[in-house]
Amino acid sequence: MSATTPLPVGVGYGVVVGVGFFFAFLMIGISYLQNRYTRFSTKTSEEFNTASRSVKPGLIASGIVSAWTWAATLLQSGTVAYVYGIAGPFWYAAGATVQILMFAILACKVKQNAPQCHTYLEIIYTRYGAVAHWVFIFFALLTNILVGSQLLLGGSAVVTSLTGMNVYAAIFLIPLGVCTYVVLGGLRATFLCDYSHTLILMIVILYFMFCTYATSPQIGSPSAMYHLLKEAAIKRPVAGNQDGSYLTMKSNFALIFGIIQLCSGSGTVFLDQAYWQRAIASRPTSAVRAYILGGMAWFAIPFGFATTLGLAAVALTDHPSFPTYPNPMAPSQVSAGLSVAFAATALLGIGGSVALLIVLIMAVTSCASAELIAVSSVLTFDIFKTYIKPTANQPNSSPSPTS
Repeated sequence: MSATTPLPVGVGYGVVVGVGFFFAFLMIGISYLQNRYTRFSTKTSEEFNTASRSVKPGLIASGIVSAWTWAATLLQSGTVAYVYGIAGPFWYAAGATVQILMFAILACKVKQNAPQCHTYLEIIYTRYGAVAHWVFIFFALLTNILVGSQLLLGGSAVVTSLTGMNVYAAIFLIPLGVCTYVVLGGLRATFLCDYSHTLILMIVILYFMFCTYATSPQIGSPSAMYHLLKEAAIKRPVAGNQDGSYLTMKSNFALIFGIIQLCSGSGTVFLDQAYWQRAIASRPTSAVRAYILGGMAWFAIPFGFATTLGLAAVALTDHPSFPTYPNPMAPSQVSAGLSVAFAATALLGIGGSVALLIVLIMAVTSCASAELIAVSSVLTFDIFKTYIKPTANQPNSSPSPTS
């Protein structure tokens, strides 16, 4: 532990390596039991890439939530709460929920018109031919590379800022455990990990919520938060907000951010095979329900997280427990997403930093597993099977899915 990091380096290595390999060994055991005692075998490509198209809506919804919950989801939502007030988290969450709800329509049409497809690129190849197929292969892989890169870079930067862990070591160690259970367990293993990661994520967010609004000596109640935010607006009014308030929904810059979020998020969702994969893996009768449930559940994560830690950072800026006291956060610290880290440390000390580190690792690893299996499907079915070896087939077909 140093003066600039709330946690020692060993905690960083312990969480990154320990969490990754704990889930890796857990999924290895579950995959072994599945192959031995059930009719689904991860040795077949249908089970590995589509989970035999038999996944129920609860696991699909948790997979959608985890795939759309990046480290940036938690850090950036807290940043917009710190900068724009309560309007920031609303527009962040609303601007990125619309795409998931709209995807329910695509999920329905995929199950109706192309029930045996493995990727959305196969649909494009069948309908529009090879040229359009290669164009969308490029866009699909570019999307996966960009999302995977920001996951690793963002996650490793947060681990480094909290523990002082070497950033290059974090970049290599974070995906190691994820790669292990994805390679051995396939899509169904990622769904099981998504469910457990999302459960831990929700528990930690509720932990922060109740500490901030119920038990914290610095805030402790919604009314205390209200008065602290009113005082903060007098000292540091928000440009573009009604009366400079942190409590208003009339925020010009938050609205602009919401529009940007809507446009950029649409490209990310509709071009990412990870979201199509969940539609393909779902049962025909539950695809739409799963996406609507997932979209509604995801809204609560950035909105709840940011209105807790993001607003707590605003409220506690003038409190002696805040890491930058007596000064407000520097613009570089705000843009780095450190408002939530500082708020967690001010509220709960080392325990808050550990909880934040765990929740960010959960977000990074669960989303990374979705990206890995998406890239695997694109390379297997759209490049290898379509152009390199069209006669490739699995020796043992998995059972036909039940509806």
